[in-house]
Amino acid sequence: MKLIFKYIQPYIGAMLIGLLIKMTGTLIELALPYILSYIIDEIVPNDGRLSMIVFWGAIMVLCALIALLCNVKANRMASKVARECTRKIRHNLFYKTITLSGKQLDYFTIPSLESRLTTDTYNVQNFIGRIQRLGVRAPLLLMGGIIVTLIMDAHLSLVMIAILPIIFMVVLFISLKGVKLYTNVQTSIDNMVRVVREDSQGIRVIKALSKVETEQKRYDYVNKKLVSADKKASLTLGFVNPIMNLLMNLGITFVVLIGAQRVMNMQTEPGKIVAFTQYFTMISTATLSITRIFMMFTKSTASASRIAEVMDTKKDLVVLDQEMMPIVKDDTYIVFDHVCFSYNQTKDNLKDINFTLDKGKTLGIIGATGSGKTTIINLLMRLYDVDSGSIRINGQDVRTIPEEKLHTLFGVAMQNDFLYSDTIFENIRFGRNIEKEDIKEATKIAQAFDFINSFPEGFNHVLSQKATNISGGQKQRLLIARALANKPNILILDDSSSALDYRTDANLRKAISQNMKDTTTIIVAQRVSSVMNANLIIVLEEGEIIGMGTHQELMEHCNIYKEISDSQMGGSFID
Repeated sequence: MKLIFKYIQPYIGAMLIGLLIKMTGTLIELALPYILSYIIDEIVPNDGRLSMIVFWGAIMVLCALIALLCNVKANRMASKVARECTRKIRHNLFYKTITLSGKQLDYFTIPSLESRLTTDTYNVQNFIGRIQRLGVRAPLLLMGGIIVTLIMDAHLSLVMIAILPIIFMVVLFISLKGVKLYTNVQTSIDNMVRVVREDSQGIRVIKALSKVETEQKRYDYVNKKLVSADKKASLTLGFVNPIMNLLMNLGITFVVLIGAQRVMNMQTEPGKIVAFTQYFTMISTATLSITRIFMMFTKSTASASRIAEVMDTKKDLVVLDQEMMPIVKDDTYIVFDHVCFSYNQTKDNLKDINFTLDKGKTLGIIGATGSGKTTIINLLMRLYDVDSGSIRINGQDVRTIPEEKLHTLFGVAMQNDFLYSDTIFENIRFGRNIEKEDIKEATKIAQAFDFINSFPEGFNHVLSQKATNISGGQKQRLLIARALANKPNILILDDSSSALDYRTDANLRKAISQNMKDTTTIIVAQRVSSVMNANLIIVLEEGEIIGMGTHQELMEHCNIYKEISDSQMGGSFID
């Protein structure tokens, strides 16, 4: 709960004012049954004047209006505090999420981070709002009601006090059981959402393979599990209100029976019996509210702990002092010096990677799926840190370069990168301060200019979510244009032309070579035609370099590369 207290602190003043207003409204509510009792027992028998009855009735109406206004104002203030606190929590949590290292993202997992940003922050917001509304009102109604009834008639109060623990224990037992059941409901919801997400993303494939019925059955299965879990939770918690009503009605019945006997014995007045029934209802409702607060506290504590786990995660990719890793002055621009790396620290994903690349040259990386191609890119951009060895750019170890400076060196296009629902222009600019002419030039190099202008709106053509209203090849060309637009020092194309035909791919590589002569280019590809003109080609297998050189050199000395090249004659792809 330290996280919640941290974000509440700036709003302590507003919360105290809201709580004071809430307290005022609650105390006025507590006075209403007492005033009614006074009218019935004192005004009507002793005075009987209509004017006095109207006067005290008006007092009751005025008190009810004041209590209403106080509660509305306090609730609005509570909502504002909860909303602002959670807004800041979401803002900081999102920033922390997008600044996590690759290793930390692997640890938390993307679905878990999504859940923390949505469900967990909602639980925290719900608790902050409700605790301000019920945290004062419920205890005041409970304690105030007991104190007032003890003052009015101690004997009748004992009837209520005897029933309250029973109400509290029953509600607490059912509520705690309900928390576990609703945890199962949430798990079932997660499973259903997962199926919906998978099927919505692959709906074209499902239709193409005539698997609509199969996926419908899969959805029905998780949907039935959700219904079953929700039924158990609903039935269990459904007992709360009936049992509450039963116990409250029994309590009121006992109060009326005992009260009637005391009235006949001239030990109490009828007005007190009426007041007692109202106070009993208030006290019972307050007991239920306190139980709900306990449930919300449990949920929000768990959610706050999950949020704090991310927020308190220390930055692991810290910038190291150059004195520890001094600049190495040589003519090479990019250097991988005996680099080893493992994702899970058990099996090396890269083993003793050594190569150098001069500025303005092109590096091609080719290999089977899982050979470590993208891992090299991740280490170069320092999304992960090497386990041993070093990576240098212009003589400086990447671990000594500030993140902002390092990442501005790169322009990156990944095969499965994302485009969002906005104009083509905004998708390419991507929030950066890039001139329109530079964006147009980038689209020409990326072979995207012609198809963009084929749209009536041109660069203002709005893409749908995930860019489903353009083809895969068009999508990849826009991603490459995005990478080129800021004129990067290092251009990385990670299997980003797989959807392009050979002619467009060749034109793309030619345009990059002619227009980006000072840019160092790294091409990760599955087909030889994409890398054959590179100044240096690396062939990877199970994290090791098994061949390195130009296309001609590899054709002569690397059998695996030659097999790959031969297998792709005629434009076929390798696995």
